[in-house]
Amino acid sequence: MAQPEVVQIPRPGVLAVTIRNKPSLYASYFPLLRNGGLFVPTNKSLKLGEPILMLLTLLDDPNKYPVTGKVAWVTPANAHGNRPQGLGIQFADSEGLKELRKRIEAILGGALHSSSKPTHTL
Repeated sequence: MAQPEVVQIPRPGVLAVTIRNKPSLYASYFPLLRNGGLFVPTNKSLKLGEPILMLLTLLDDPNKYPVTGKVAWVTPANAHGNRPQGLGIQFADSEGLKELRKRIEAILGGALHSSSKPTHTL
């Protein structure tokens, strides 16, 4: 399954994330979290509730979106079902992130309501 590209920045709580294609976005997006969220594959060790800043690049868009949020779940190394290690990041409640969420959901369209494709979130 496709995964976003993550660049670790040597500061705690900051990640640069590039999602290059729609299947990776689908696999990483979690609409059921309040305000939405993304799964980010990383071996970075953060705790639940810890604040985080992501610099998110989506598909071919040259913009880097600053995404503030908090760690909503942690998938440890060697997780059940061969799930990749990483963090679930819940988006903060802000107007800018509401617009980003709308953009992500517009990109995903009908795929968003498909339950037959596996994701990193459930």
